[in-house]
Amino acid sequence: MFLGLIAGAADDRSARGIAAAVSRLVTAGDLPVGSRLPTVRDVARELGVSPTTVSEAWQSLARAGAIQTRGRSGSFVSAPVLPRQRLRYAQLHGLLTGVARDFSTGVPDYDLLPNLTESLKRIGDARLTTSYLEGPVLPPLEAVLRRRWPYPVEHLTVVDGALDALDRVTATVVRFGDHVLVENPAFPPVLDLLDAVGATVVGVRIDEHGLLPDALGEALRTYEPVAVYLQPRAHNPTGAGLTARRVGELADVLAAYPQVTIVEDDHAGDIATAPPVSLGTRLPDRTVHVAGFSKSYGPDLRLAALGGPAAVITAVADRRLLGPGWSSRLLQAVLLDLLTSPAAIARVAAARDEYARRRTALLTALAARGATAVSCDGINLWLTVEDQQMAMLALAAHGIAVAPGAPFEVTPLGAEHVRVTVGLIRDDFDSVAEILASAAGASARGSGSRSRPHPRGWR
Repeated sequence: MFLGLIAGAADDRSARGIAAAVSRLVTAGDLPVGSRLPTVRDVARELGVSPTTVSEAWQSLARAGAIQTRGRSGSFVSAPVLPRQRLRYAQLHGLLTGVARDFSTGVPDYDLLPNLTESLKRIGDARLTTSYLEGPVLPPLEAVLRRRWPYPVEHLTVVDGALDALDRVTATVVRFGDHVLVENPAFPPVLDLLDAVGATVVGVRIDEHGLLPDALGEALRTYEPVAVYLQPRAHNPTGAGLTARRVGELADVLAAYPQVTIVEDDHAGDIATAPPVSLGTRLPDRTVHVAGFSKSYGPDLRLAALGGPAAVITAVADRRLLGPGWSSRLLQAVLLDLLTSPAAIARVAAARDEYARRRTALLTALAARGATAVSCDGINLWLTVEDQQMAMLALAAHGIAVAPGAPFEVTPLGAEHVRVTVGLIRDDFDSVAEILASAAGASARGSGSRSRPHPRGWR
């Protein structure tokens, strides 16, 4: 029975197409959890393809957790599960917990965030919800967000943080077996999200201005992806950011691939030194832009705005009606106040300047000690090390925790790294740089190493 079902669903008889067809049948419940799949040879014979092709499809399904192979007993449908210990995100914490100098977190300095007390006082006991069927965004907040958006956007909603936005967009535009292009290095939770839906992730090289146009073009031609994910500014972990020129170059490359959705994660928001930038200025009909507020206004606000084509944003908003419905309108009112309060605006501007000072101070101190580091914008620094594990152990001996670089890599970069949350280093830059450079295995003091990315990208 299942053999005919699979044959009828597999219009594309490549390994990717077969895997996608089986995944659709599992999702629809036509292949229930626990069902024994036909043998590789039987499926190959029915579809008229080689057993190797079916075996590759089965391997893809097994990696995504959709099926489980039990040796001679055969392969069975299983509920997709990604154990926490396998998540890249779970590997970011340093070797120590509770240390005085934990630079592994990637979170902003809480002392630089705006004070919410006055905003809460001004909101008072506002009655912001009178019906479960009201729009998901407070109208005054939507008006402010549209004025701030880097391009005229067709539709806009508010969700519970940037990662919630990316999760919901991924569920809307990516299917099992789809190829998706990302930056290499990339933000680990994004890689986890794509792994969870069974996407095939392809890393594209970057430099200090973001994705390299030639590398993007090659990946588009080779893999025919459904989406490309990128961080338009303050890239985590390198701080790279798109320029207007690079936006134009990337848009020219993407223009020939109208099926590709562009997903932008502008997570740093107003603490980024670079101005807002988006491929939506050139390709608005297929650019989904996420504007995060956690880094600049407070992680516990749990708010991000999501804007783009109505087909995508409406699908996200409609699906949320079956779950949370909307993001807290009380918190939306707080965000509205913060975005329009002169005191809060000045506070965020001061934080932006302070983060820039900290980046410059540590980069300068590291360069003087012969270390190779990158921190173009935002709150993170990407430090090249001779051996990631040894570097983290050496830093742990000094009571310093950093994040390993490996979870950020889609494919090996040709050198090992650690990520340092430079935004949390307030002073004593020379002392910290001495420890970091020593742990990195830097050469003799003053060797003239780079403090910015190589223009041809990270390998």
